[in-house]
Amino acid sequence: MNLRVVASLLGRGKQLERLSDGLSLLALAYGLAPLLGAPLQPLASLLCGVLLALGVLHKYWAIRVAIDAELFAHLANSSDLTADTQALDQALFELKLKPHTTQPRAWPARSQAALGLLRRQAACLGLQLSLALATLLTLALKG
Repeated sequence: MNLRVVASLLGRGKQLERLSDGLSLLALAYGLAPLLGAPLQPLASLLCGVLLALGVLHKYWAIRVAIDAELFAHLANSSDLTADTQALDQALFELKLKPHTTQPRAWPARSQAALGLLRRQAACLGLQLSLALATLLTLALKG
């Protein structure tokens, strides 16, 4: 059941990703405003550039969380978790995504690591939201 709970929590990363994508698109639209003849304010432009960079970082964390969500969901339905865990570790090693270790990690440690990725994704979104608010305040004060 723990694997299902973790898979469900990791699945919420998609919602965070959608919000981040929206903020990134707004920042990009602002950056393209001169094409429509609208002037750009230097500070707001800088903040939108940082907002886009955070969007790229967020996308990285979102991809990692999505991969873990799928793996946890698959393994939650495993009839032989030990064999499937060994197969997973072997596949990760062969793809050079994991160093080969003789001692496999227990699922509670794996779960905490995966949830740590989700926390990083959420923190990145929090920074994006704060920066978007700062950008809006900058535009409002200058306008």
